[in-house]
Amino acid sequence: MISWNEIRSRVVSFSKEWEDAANESADAKSFWDAFFYVFGISRRRVATFEQSVKKTGGEQGYVDLLWKGILLGQTNRS
Repeated sequence: MISWNEIRSRVVSFSKEWEDAANESADAKSFWDAFFYVFGISRRRVATFEQSVKKTGGEQGYVDLLWKGILLGQTNRS
């Protein structure tokens, strides 16, 4: 487990690295991997990309990232 001071340091680095990100298609997976690194978690161990889900209306859809029971990640799409 990493310390809060290490997490704080990683958050600052993460925010600087991603502040100008503009291309969701090109950056999504790298973004999420870097996000999990901030907390010392291997994204591959806990979450999946482009997870199929059932929408509220019963239609089929996808979420960008799913950590089942913990986190649902979706970016805006133009």
